[in-house]
Amino acid sequence: MAKILVVDDEDKMRALLCMMLNRRGHTADGAADGGQALEQAQKRSYDMVISDIRMPNMDGIEMLRALRQMQINIPVVFITAFATVNSAVEAMKEGAVDYITKPFEETRILLTVERTLNMARLMAENTRLRAQLERFSQADEIVYISQAMSQVMELARKVAQEDSVVLITGESGTGKELLAKFIHKASPRSEQGFVPINCAAISATLVESELFGHEKGAFTGAEKRKLGKFEYASGGTVFMDEIGDLPLDAQAKLLRVLQERRIQRVGGNEEIPVDVRVICATNRDLSAMVKRGEFRRDLFFRVNVFPIELPPLRERREDIKPLALHFLRRFSSPRNMEITSGALKCLEEYPWPGNVRELSNAMERAVILARNEGKVTSKTLVFLKNEHQCLGDLDKAHFELPPEGISLEDLEAHLVRQALERCGNNQSAAARLLGLSRAKFRTLVKGISPGGP
Repeated sequence: MAKILVVDDEDKMRALLCMMLNRRGHTADGAADGGQALEQAQKRSYDMVISDIRMPNMDGIEMLRALRQMQINIPVVFITAFATVNSAVEAMKEGAVDYITKPFEETRILLTVERTLNMARLMAENTRLRAQLERFSQADEIVYISQAMSQVMELARKVAQEDSVVLITGESGTGKELLAKFIHKASPRSEQGFVPINCAAISATLVESELFGHEKGAFTGAEKRKLGKFEYASGGTVFMDEIGDLPLDAQAKLLRVLQERRIQRVGGNEEIPVDVRVICATNRDLSAMVKRGEFRRDLFFRVNVFPIELPPLRERREDIKPLALHFLRRFSSPRNMEITSGALKCLEEYPWPGNVRELSNAMERAVILARNEGKVTSKTLVFLKNEHQCLGDLDKAHFELPPEGISLEDLEAHLVRQALERCGNNQSAAARLLGLSRAKFRTLVKGISPGGP
């Protein structure tokens, strides 16, 4: 049942209305004028207000205006013996939801109350959904101040207006899907769907069905027709994450779709036109995969139309503080914790091998640990020092020389290639991964023969 505030300067009328509402199961409070009503509305939450218009000190319309100024958005129904067209129009213009004249029947009052309460529930639900959408929007926000990310975002804004295929590269955790969503939202296709596909998570036997759909009876278990991701995303954007993990036979089918803009369901003969924008992402070196025969050269040229490389967090350290504050607000809401300068220094000094995703996880963990203290300190982040120590121990891992010996030159070449692949061909990052200066690393790269190990 609802909590209702009844506002009327006539004691008998106020008592009558409260009695009617209480008898119906509601909880009714009374106020003698608009001023008293405002005081009570500030102290207690009400589901609706029933008020006279003509009252001393503060009338009903002045009370309604004051409620709106105080951002107390509860529905107001007016009851008055001075029913005129002008007063009714003025009340409705100010935001009243209904208007009843004296004398009135109890049935009319109760029906109006039920209708207004239903409206109040819808208003509350809309408010909740707007807040939820705002949180989702904030969760999808790309936070940066660095020049490196500014250049990335400028490229993303430019390509968003086109229908070109985009290839987003970068280490795991740098925010490739977030950037793909940004491109979609900034594009003319923003009103249509954004359909993500994790190519690494799809079984090799089902990848074609997932992408292009299948007909009933196409294979064991295909009990009915199923639309694939490309049909489902018609008019919108398909985001193919981990494109480097797509099996070779599926790569051939994808190439045909990109060339002809048509798909064929598994087990079907019909050519189905699809209108989608394709954005791909990978943390692997596709050009190196092409050389090894692991990725089709013709598909590489098709998806690499407009490449965008996301820099790792360690190469844009100026973004660590704004990102940390962003995650702090998200995870500590609505309490909004603080973070000390010492804690921020710890964050800025950490290498962040897991990039922005690792930073997000660390801030979520820190908020949970600091819940009682109300602020994140360097003491809260002691777990980062433990993680850093683990990383250091791995870097100093003991290597056992096999009895038959090794080719140091081959091992060196293998490590260089592995470092380059892991860092998306970024020589500076690969050099850091091996603990070398960039000059020393470049010397090693030049010494590796193309046909080597």
